[in-house]
Amino acid sequence: MASAAACLREFHASKAHPVTDMRRNVLLLACCQALAMSGTSMLLTVSALVGIMLAPSKTLATLPLAVQFTATTLSTVPASLLMARIGRRAGFTLGQSIGMIGGAVGAYAIWTGSFWLFMVGGALLGIHNAFWQYYRFAAAESATEDFRARAISYVLAGGLVAAFLGPQLAKWTAELSAATFSASFAVIIALSFVAIILLQFTRIPEQVHQGVSKAGRPIREIMASPSFIVAAMSSTIGYGMMNLLMTSTPLAMTFCGFAFNDAATVIQWHIVGMFLPSFFTGHIIKRFGVINVIAAGAALQAVAIVAGISGVEFGNFWFGLICLGVGWNFMFIGGTTLLTESYAPEERAKTQAAHDFMLFSLVAITAFASGVLHETLGWQAVNLIAAVPVSAAFLAAVWYGARKSRKPVL
Repeated sequence: MASAAACLREFHASKAHPVTDMRRNVLLLACCQALAMSGTSMLLTVSALVGIMLAPSKTLATLPLAVQFTATTLSTVPASLLMARIGRRAGFTLGQSIGMIGGAVGAYAIWTGSFWLFMVGGALLGIHNAFWQYYRFAAAESATEDFRARAISYVLAGGLVAAFLGPQLAKWTAELSAATFSASFAVIIALSFVAIILLQFTRIPEQVHQGVSKAGRPIREIMASPSFIVAAMSSTIGYGMMNLLMTSTPLAMTFCGFAFNDAATVIQWHIVGMFLPSFFTGHIIKRFGVINVIAAGAALQAVAIVAGISGVEFGNFWFGLICLGVGWNFMFIGGTTLLTESYAPEERAKTQAAHDFMLFSLVAITAFASGVLHETLGWQAVNLIAAVPVSAAFLAAVWYGARKSRKPVL
């Protein structure tokens, strides 16, 4: 058996071509990203409605979503360290398998009317989400340095498919079974299964380490480096403030008298703004440099904040949310690209884990806080609160760019 396995590995190695493998990996990971995000956007559409159906009190309706966000946050570190031990393909396959179980548990919970079992399903789906968030890093690891930013960008472009497919899946499956929305969760099983098949065709260069938590520099030293700080500020603040303003926007528009369809149109254009630039963000980073793209992203989010403060007309919301989405794209892809420059290969697992733990912690906090802040302080106050960290991210990028330009060339 051992000799047969060795022969099989040798055969695959003889057939491999670095450029072909790189492009295949990026295409397959982009498809898997589209499948995963389609499922996630579908669940975001229906989970609160299921919560209202099943919860013993309507005040608990969003608790399953809160559990899902929390499970994602808590699973980012274990998922990264596990993949450092068993490899990306095995780790992603495990994550999708957990997604299949989570979808099955969610569907069964709806069928039986069990709210608490539905929360278990949400927790499993949150763990599943933690694994596929590393697709972008896997693309970077299989790409040449020259192609790295574009690889990350192309994988995230899968979100553009999800922006349209996810809500449509929710519409198509809502009443497909006798138990409303149970078929929506069954679809997660199918999406995850297709992803598992696609993942088996990837050839991601594996750098498996036994002592992953102790390899390389201590994590505190890595996190204290300027490149990590600026990368983390860019992606974390860009994502967190986007989430804060995006989730507050439907509330603000409803308060201002707009119809649900108006708010849905604004959100749809926002999602297009988030993912459409992914087809060329990598090229922009290569042309102008990652720091300039991060600074431009922060500036675009600042423009969105100004639009929100300036008025409450439809155009303010529409234009502001498009700028917010494009700004997120530049800051998230730019921050991820810069992060890959802050660690050695043996340090990647713990560095990526620390980064994504910070990222999804802030996303979870802003998801919970947006409604409270809007209700207690109002839409303009929410924008002013977001302006502080966005300004800090912009200044950090400018500082780091100036620091690098002063560094002597050896």
